[in-house]
Amino acid sequence: MSAAADAIFMARAIRLAANAWYTTDPNPRVGCVLVKDGEVVAEGWHVRAGQAHAEVDALAKLAHPDQAVGATAYVSLEPCSHQGRTGPCCDALIAAGVSRVVAAMQDPNPLVAGRGLAKLQAAGVQVECGLLQAEAERLNRGFIKRMVKGLPYIRSKLAMSLDGRTALANGQSQWISSAESRSDVQRFRAESSAILTGIDTVLEDDPSLNARVDFDCIQPVRVVLDSKLRMPLTARMLNLPGETWVITCTDDAPKRQALEAVGCTVQQVAAQAGRVDLQQAFAWLAGRQINTVWVEAGAILNGALLATDLVDEWLVYVAPCALGDQARGVFAFPALQNLSDRQSFNFAQVRQVGPDLRLTLTR
Repeated sequence: MSAAADAIFMARAIRLAANAWYTTDPNPRVGCVLVKDGEVVAEGWHVRAGQAHAEVDALAKLAHPDQAVGATAYVSLEPCSHQGRTGPCCDALIAAGVSRVVAAMQDPNPLVAGRGLAKLQAAGVQVECGLLQAEAERLNRGFIKRMVKGLPYIRSKLAMSLDGRTALANGQSQWISSAESRSDVQRFRAESSAILTGIDTVLEDDPSLNARVDFDCIQPVRVVLDSKLRMPLTARMLNLPGETWVITCTDDAPKRQALEAVGCTVQQVAAQAGRVDLQQAFAWLAGRQINTVWVEAGAILNGALLATDLVDEWLVYVAPCALGDQARGVFAFPALQNLSDRQSFNFAQVRQVGPDLRLTLTR
């Protein structure tokens, strides 16, 4: 097979993986293309945790099992070698008679991490790894970060006016951004494992923190950072389907028991300057198989996140309006005395969404 053909088939496997963009969590998105004599004989992708992995899905779609004998399998992630809710994919490929496996990248999961490729090689299968790796990594940035660093991939969303204001002085903020931007936000919510906010936002806005979309998705877990357990038992989100997790740094047992009685999961972590230790909070979320976190919060929490440098991407929706210097700002942190102390960002992407701009910023 030529290098150009390999790239074409791998690109197809990556596109197939993206079919399950909103449904595979907490598993990675994976696609597989089976090719024999230069022709695609079957293809598949991993749709949902607990269901067939991409390789098994593709093998099941063969018109006849003999089509796999001598075929090449293009997979966007190394075939797994361990027994989870489903069996090892490398065993299925070996049993089917596949003669060559091309993987875009090695699995960062310590349970796999090269073992699948080694097992295939030991069985006499020709193995290649690294084709279109950067494209494959973009499919699963949250899963990869969780496996490698023990933290989820974190995005914080901000909606602001041209003069950098997020709400009027009285707290009114609905709506600064356009309907198109709000719809865009819902898609980002739907692809996230969790939507996180601070208790002040809950007390002011009583948000739902869910993904309101017209396609199949796994609803994100709702997470509230609540240092003193001020979470109202009547909060709107507590009456919605799905889970609500409260992360605190207080050991107030009666408040904890009251929240648990209405269905909340409450987790205590260490305090830092009287507030929830953000590093510990996100590490705990990663330990609960949270791959990606979408943050929608106010200036205080975003200022704290800025100081910790935990956020991977800042998504800022800029509306073509001005709210004046008495309106609320984006980040709360101590006044700077020198410009050299300013917080700097890099523009990763600028895109128009309706009348607004969506800025994707990194640090």
